[in-house]
Amino acid sequence: MTAALQIPGVMLRAEDLIALRRVIMAAATSPVLAALPGGFATRRKGHGLEVADMREYVAGDDIRHLDRGTTARTGRLHVRQFQQERDRICLLIADFRPSMFWGVRRAFRSVAAAEALAMIGWNVVEAGARVGLLALTPTEPVIVPVRGRARGMLDVIGGLVQAHQAGLDALATDQDHEAPLEQGLTRASRLVPPGSELIIASGFDAMGQGLADRLDALARRRHPQLLMITDVAASALPRGRYPMRLRDGRRVRVHLGGPAEVDPPDVQTVAGRPALVLDAGDSIETTAKRLVRPRPGGQVA
Repeated sequence: MTAALQIPGVMLRAEDLIALRRVIMAAATSPVLAALPGGFATRRKGHGLEVADMREYVAGDDIRHLDRGTTARTGRLHVRQFQQERDRICLLIADFRPSMFWGVRRAFRSVAAAEALAMIGWNVVEAGARVGLLALTPTEPVIVPVRGRARGMLDVIGGLVQAHQAGLDALATDQDHEAPLEQGLTRASRLVPPGSELIIASGFDAMGQGLADRLDALARRRHPQLLMITDVAASALPRGRYPMRLRDGRRVRVHLGGPAEVDPPDVQTVAGRPALVLDAGDSIETTAKRLVRPRPGGQVA
């Protein structure tokens, strides 16, 4: 590997993604509903095991839930109410196809996508959810089965680092074939059960003509949310002619008319669905605050 591929912002390191747990926990201290994924309601399983409340018996209550102690103490029938258990699953989908491996300022878009997903993963794991990974690369995808707690998140981080390295290696050896994004998402429905949340971090280049239909199909029984990773600095370069080298080795000059005057919106529409826009050039702390910023509906999308 060349030294240029080992600098921060280009190479993805596990220790950096692990350290993001502290960053996102600090940003998510507000008790209000936030834009960060993981706060959705899924199917309920049974009556749970944790007692949430006690109330007097009414006709139709399950007598198996009678509380003997409260009934004996008050002389009136009382039943226990239990906290409902929620099986929460979040599948993180990282786009590490060739078009994600570039950046103008702080980091490659691929690194920014991994950082955003890692912060989301830490958040949902801390909330008691289980997390898994589907990482799309120029070769074979990297899949990490769904698992809970910090151990599950560490497995996901290992998968992110492995997949990102595979993407860098593929580019270094000219294996830069880029399959449509919609093709990579065909596995998503088979990796997690209905009711799960899917967080897709991508630049949404080479989406494929059927991406909208693919997302609609996923949305019937799951909850897809989109993170659009951009690099605003690329559209803010000063006016001039810039030398560039193409993949085949040819050198060309590109003329730019000057920086764009309009700031990019917080949310853009991708394949008919809203996507939260994140700038790869922003600091980690800024990205964390954008992820937890309250929005209508309490979700990223």
